[in-house]
Amino acid sequence: MLRSAPSAPGVRRPAIGRRLRTAAALLWLAAGLPQAWAAAPAPVAAAPRPPLILAPTIVGMEVCDDVASDPTVTDFEAAAARCRQLGRTGARAVRELLDTLEPGGPAGDVQVGFTATLQLLGLYRRTPRGWEIDPALVDSYLRLITEVQRPVVVYLAANHFDAVGPLTRELSKDPRNLMLLPDGRAPEVDYFGHRVVPYTLLTDPDIPVNRYRFEALRYVARRLQALPAAVQDRIVAVTLAGEVHQFFPDFENGMGDHRAQKTTDYSAASVEGFRRYLERRDGSLAALNERLGARFASFAQIQAPRRDARADPQVPVLEHYDAAAAGTLAVAGWLWDPRGRIDGLDLYLDARYMGPVPRELHRLDVYRALEAVDTPNVGFRIDLDYRALPPGRHRAQIVARSGPARYRVFEVPFTVLPRDRAAALPTRRPPGVFGMADAGTLEGLLAHIDMPVPHTEPAVLFNPLARDWNDYRAEQVAGWLKAFHAIARDAGLPASKLYSHQILPAVNSSWNPQLFAVEATLERSAPWKHGINLYGGATQNAWVQRFLAERGIQEYGIPEFHPQQWKRDGVALSALQFQRASGARFISPYFFSVIPARLKKNTGQGIDRMELSPGNPQDGSDRFYRALIEFARQ
Repeated sequence: MLRSAPSAPGVRRPAIGRRLRTAAALLWLAAGLPQAWAAAPAPVAAAPRPPLILAPTIVGMEVCDDVASDPTVTDFEAAAARCRQLGRTGARAVRELLDTLEPGGPAGDVQVGFTATLQLLGLYRRTPRGWEIDPALVDSYLRLITEVQRPVVVYLAANHFDAVGPLTRELSKDPRNLMLLPDGRAPEVDYFGHRVVPYTLLTDPDIPVNRYRFEALRYVARRLQALPAAVQDRIVAVTLAGEVHQFFPDFENGMGDHRAQKTTDYSAASVEGFRRYLERRDGSLAALNERLGARFASFAQIQAPRRDARADPQVPVLEHYDAAAAGTLAVAGWLWDPRGRIDGLDLYLDARYMGPVPRELHRLDVYRALEAVDTPNVGFRIDLDYRALPPGRHRAQIVARSGPARYRVFEVPFTVLPRDRAAALPTRRPPGVFGMADAGTLEGLLAHIDMPVPHTEPAVLFNPLARDWNDYRAEQVAGWLKAFHAIARDAGLPASKLYSHQILPAVNSSWNPQLFAVEATLERSAPWKHGINLYGGATQNAWVQRFLAERGIQEYGIPEFHPQQWKRDGVALSALQFQRASGARFISPYFFSVIPARLKKNTGQGIDRMELSPGNPQDGSDRFYRALIEFARQ
């Protein structure tokens, strides 16, 4: 079995007392506790906190010195293949890079290691017997993590980005392997020029893509457990699969689509699974009909919601589906308050106070677009539950508090449609809170409403089956990751080292979390340790901290991390310190490259903006590079 260790062994440690004092001080700062509490002695039985591991993602580790200096090799893939033939890796280049970040090897409260990515579907080659795992590819991977004697995060990739190699092109042609949109097509997507395949979330091991993914996971698990004990002990985490979620059109840019919501999975097997889900949930067809107000004669009659019934009376209400069909209307925008005058935002509905509006959410788009805005954490969003409202017009208002004063930020009129869309609607003017000054009168304050679209009055129609469909889709995401995790455990990988590698859409106020359906993978009850990818303002964000606290997530990893900020000094270092104080076990900065310059194909756009080096000012990558060196001194 891959050895489970409470902390990275084989590394130098400072005195336990100093480590405890440092950790305690940071925790007081993060929690904002009173001075008297901070002065209280720590519990005697408190366990020493293990070092935080900085494990950057590094691309190009397959290229060895011999081939890197060979001018006759002009292609990266060819260079990697030639190095495998020679039985060599890019370990020297990796060691030199890591020694630049932390000279002298891993030591102290923060230690530098690396993340080693292995694409599971990319391990296969075609043979006369069919598709088989190429041992040479796994040999090269294991040789690298053996030769680089630093802590390592093993990333076993098996999601939609696992699209390299000849097998993946064959798999992408078989609809059984894919998630489908409502029109029966698979989403045609890529991501900044990288090929993406929307593999199914069904867990049936007989589905070809699952058979290959699960077989590769078991094979690699066996090989990891056969490594020398010292190498196994350096493995601080194994992150599973990568970001797992549902899909939607225009994957690169469409994550904020609320107006024409289309998502997966409408494959025949998935829709049949939805029917079984409803039968399991309600217990009987009679109970389902009573809950929905329906007259289904059998579960086979139930269709997964997929059409907009607001304007077409021929579409049954129980087939209605859009971003608000599940019973909530997203009210979201951004507010920039450089003088800190706003104490909070509140939601009023028809002049009734409904509660605070979450703010300081991530809006990197606003940060990029407006020079004056020096933090991405300017978003606000609340999903207004309209299910209990009577049909007719209503008024939602966002109100800012500034001491005793109240200011109008935005108001959003909307109409709740009756189930019988032909019924006449009341013509009354919805009540509101009036007599407030506009927030725009406060000097320096900027604000904008994104959802609903300004100068529109959306009509919303609740379909309880749409809510069920979204719940089922979230269960699909969690179910596939649970299956993958269970195979990893059964194959002998220790639970103490198994982390998810998940996305957190809700921290982005302009995104549509329904498109991803990842909620169930982020619950405290999940069998894995949580790995959550953080970019931009999410790297230091009070909303994220509350999110983790509400779910009781105390030890977590960050498999991908980049602050993407350049307007204020010290932001990247502060974000690293924030995560350390909040309990992160490892952070994987994204990304470094050791690809020889002549083999690189940088475009200067998209992902290339985040390459960490002292000469890349894009997205603050040079600042983040320097912050990593300073942080690693601790």
